[in-house]
Amino acid sequence: MALMRDARRAIKLAKDVMWSRRAQRALAKKLAERPPLEPHHYRVGVYFADGRVNLYQLRQWYKPLLELSKRHPVLILSRASGSALQLLDEAPLPVAYVRRVVDLEHVIHEQDLHVVLYVNQNAKNFQMMRYGRRWHVFINHGESDKMYMTTNQFKAYDYALIAGDAARARLEKVLWDYDFDKRAIPIGRPQADHYLDGSPLPYPSDGREVVLYAPTWEGDRGAAAYGSIASHGVELVRGLLATRRHRVIYRPHPRSGVVDPEYGAANRAIIAALAAANAADPSAYHIYDNGPELGWQLAAPDVAIVDISAMVYDRLAAGRPLLITRPANREAQIDTGGYLQACEWLEATDAAAMVARVDEVTHDAAALARLGVWVERYFGDTTPGVTTARFHDAVDHLMDEWSRFAAIHAGEPEIDEFEIEAEEADEALEA
Repeated sequence: MALMRDARRAIKLAKDVMWSRRAQRALAKKLAERPPLEPHHYRVGVYFADGRVNLYQLRQWYKPLLELSKRHPVLILSRASGSALQLLDEAPLPVAYVRRVVDLEHVIHEQDLHVVLYVNQNAKNFQMMRYGRRWHVFINHGESDKMYMTTNQFKAYDYALIAGDAARARLEKVLWDYDFDKRAIPIGRPQADHYLDGSPLPYPSDGREVVLYAPTWEGDRGAAAYGSIASHGVELVRGLLATRRHRVIYRPHPRSGVVDPEYGAANRAIIAALAAANAADPSAYHIYDNGPELGWQLAAPDVAIVDISAMVYDRLAAGRPLLITRPANREAQIDTGGYLQACEWLEATDAAAMVARVDEVTHDAAALARLGVWVERYFGDTTPGVTTARFHDAVDHLMDEWSRFAAIHAGEPEIDEFEIEAEEADEALEA
């Protein structure tokens, strides 16, 4: 058994090495075709040290950062070849590939980055945070009540841009001797201002009630077994399809079924059911959505059904009817200290009962009023444009603070920050 496991690891490692070498060659060619970055132009850097698997953390910031770049030029700093290759193809902002520390130092020396933003807690963040005379700011990649959101690592950054009162309350429970009034700046959810960007929806406006079902994967342990595809999903979707008055948008987590074959089979059954329903009724426009873009799916549907995941809070920012599937696995841990203490639950039962529950929440004024209270607690004022303005105001404030401190220290001698250090071996291989 151990030999088979070792053999599989060896095969995977060999594939990773070959992929990494191909990516390096493709990246070198792509970079050679691009003009050099304009010197001393960029004021905001977005540091991303992860591989392609975590690019979703950065993608959700594309549109807010693009809007910010109209005020303060923004540059993405990518440390991994696979991510850089992908970002050069898809990112709406300029990208610098900084695999080695010396590459990073070259960009820092050539640009005037006053503010550096971080979307996650990668250990390589500290290779960037060594450089002073600029603000290092944690912006995270979502809002939730997970333990990740209360890590003491917040203290490592000069500032953190947080969503709102709920985020501050979580942090106040665990961060000692932290100046929240100065260092934790609430901005809401600027992504929500871009959920509906004016692009046409991929279905007609014909009176059908649109239901987003966006389950997570099955999880790798009982405590995190929040996925509902096998427990709720098949019956739920079949029930909604049968009414012929609902339109289903199905957006499963891309890892659905990687641990549990039964979960994967349920996922495929739902996809097949949607295809069969569309074949039987071409006007139905049911959608299996597995694309990288996430925006309209959160704001356009009449009601959303999601598992315990970041999708709860992404939809919450839209302020529209929302149902949370109650985990069927009794080992699943549910934090009822925040929104989940008052959310609308969907129990795993028969199709008719689940469809009735969906209809009930979609049209329940009291449920919508309760939802509004929690939207305000998590994100503040969600009037379109307000949270973008708060994001811009926060960065403007940091720029003003940079100028203030630069003036204070203007007479001091220059310090060489760019020491030559032994490089790490090669970057970690990415799948």
